[in-house]
Amino acid sequence: MGSSVDVVVPTYGNWAITRSCLDHLAAQSIPHRVILVDDAGPDDTAERVRADFPNVHLIALATNSGFAAACNAGIRAGTADIVVLVNNDVDAGQRMLEHLVTALDADTTLGSAAPLLLRPDGTVDALGLCADVTMAGFVRLAGAPTSARENSRLLGPYGAVAAYRRSALETVGLLDEGIFMYGEELDLALRMSAAGWGSVAVPESTGVHLGGATSGRGSATQRRRSGFGRGYLLRAWGVLRGRHALRAVVTEAIVCAGDLVLSRDLASMKGRLAGWRAGALAAPRPRSVPGVDTSIGFVHSMRLRLGSYQDR
Repeated sequence: MGSSVDVVVPTYGNWAITRSCLDHLAAQSIPHRVILVDDAGPDDTAERVRADFPNVHLIALATNSGFAAACNAGIRAGTADIVVLVNNDVDAGQRMLEHLVTALDADTTLGSAAPLLLRPDGTVDALGLCADVTMAGFVRLAGAPTSARENSRLLGPYGAVAAYRRSALETVGLLDEGIFMYGEELDLALRMSAAGWGSVAVPESTGVHLGGATSGRGSATQRRRSGFGRGYLLRAWGVLRGRHALRAVVTEAIVCAGDLVLSRDLASMKGRLAGWRAGALAAPRPRSVPGVDTSIGFVHSMRLRLGSYQDR
C-alpha cells in the first residue's frame, strides 16, 4: 500500500477551468481525496461542486483570503500522508499523482516533489523551482522544449502543482499567509531546504498548466502581487542585511525600471514596497539554505527573469 493522498484545489471563480481540473483528477490512477477550497469566489463554483462533484470535500471561505490561506485551509482539513496542491487551471495527466507518490515513497528524506508541467502548446511550463543567492526564485525550464535538460539545482516544486510530505509540513509549517499570492511556494521550499528536507523532480508526472487564468498573465494586479512577494521575502530572509545585498538592490532596481518602461505603471515597485513593510512581521527565517543554487550568477539570473528558456 502506498501513501494516502489529499489533493487540495484552491479556486477563485472561473468554473469552466475548475470543472476540467476536477474531471482530470477524477480520472487519476490511484485513490485520493480531493479538497476544493472556494476562496469566496465571484461565481457559483461552490454550488456547482456540490451538485456535480459530491465526492469532493468542499470548503467555502467567507472572505477572499488569498492563495496561501486557501491552500492552508485545505491542508488542515486533510489527514493523508501526502498533500498535493493543484491549481484549478491545471489538467492532470492520468498518472500524475501516482508518479509523485511513488517518488516520495521511495525516499523518506524527501519533503516535496515537482511534476513536469506543460503549456498548451506543448513546451515546458515548469519542472520545479530554483533560487539564487538573493533568494530570488525562478521556474525551471520555462518555455523549453520537452527534450531540454535542466542544469539548475532543484529547490522545490512550483506552486501550480506541488506535492508535499505531510510530516515535512508539520516540521517547517504551512504556507506563509502574510503573502496573498506569488512567492509563498518559494518561501516554503526555502524553509524545507533549510530544515534538511530534499526535493525531487518527477518528469514522468505530467500535467497541462493553462497559466495566468485567474489573475491574467502580466496584468498590473499580477505584477503588483508578484512584487509584494519579492519584497516580503527580501525582508523576511534578511537578504539586504547579508553579503549579497548590493546584488539584490541592483537587481530589483533594474527589474522595477524595466517594468516601468514596459508597463508604464509602478505596480511592481509599489508591490515590493508594500511587501517589504509587511515582511517586518514575518517569523524569523533560517540563515542557511542548502538548496540555493550558488552557480546562478547575476547575468544568468537576469536572463531567467525574462521567463523563457535560455541554456547557459
